[in-house]
Amino acid sequence: MPSAAERTRTLVQSTCSAVLLIPGLDGARPEQLAPEARVVGPDGEVFLLFPADSPAVRAATHAQDDELSAVLELTDVAPVSVPHRIRGRAWVSGWLTCVPGLAEPGGMMLRLEVGEASVDDLWGAENVEPEEFTRASVDPLVGHETELLQHLHSTHSEQVQGLCGLLGEKAEVYENGQRAVPLALDRFGLRVRFTGERCFDVRFDFPSPVRDLTELRRAMHTLFEAASH
Repeated sequence: MPSAAERTRTLVQSTCSAVLLIPGLDGARPEQLAPEARVVGPDGEVFLLFPADSPAVRAATHAQDDELSAVLELTDVAPVSVPHRIRGRAWVSGWLTCVPGLAEPGGMMLRLEVGEASVDDLWGAENVEPEEFTRASVDPLVGHETELLQHLHSTHSEQVQGLCGLLGEKAEVYENGQRAVPLALDRFGLRVRFTGERCFDVRFDFPSPVRDLTELRRAMHTLFEAASH
């Protein structure tokens, strides 16, 4: 399974929604605190792009030499229609400063020096040390996951449904008519949510971690083949 640091880092570098929470900016609207772009730097710092006149930039500018604490809150929602769509949340907290000259005119880049982080997702809730966050790798499928899950759901729903043949111990709670929805995908495997009167998740692991889309196609083919026998 991916580590808590990898899951947090992947969420930060994904397209899931994010909002920057800064003490004293309670009056700001959520959309004003949503960065236009975000990227993790080589030392684990998180760079956040905002309009130059945004409340977050004003707060960081006025703080100047004082340490301005902030929390980047990320919310991960399943890209397919399924009960309980929020798959997880992550929080990255630290200290915020302006970095002039990195953004185009009209924008300002803010630097969040990471002090601590945590994640609460389908794997569980865990804390992440800054050093772990810096060293963590991003899941190679993160840029394709939304499209892949939607494709599986719309085009390969029968094959996803057929994975019920691999339920093992969970087979006793499976009922005919339950819908199988592809919920999450990473280099280690596919998570499917079976919905109906009972709702439960099942994780289908790949034979080995995949590194790209070519290896993913082979792994999915192997998974579907195993379920059809």
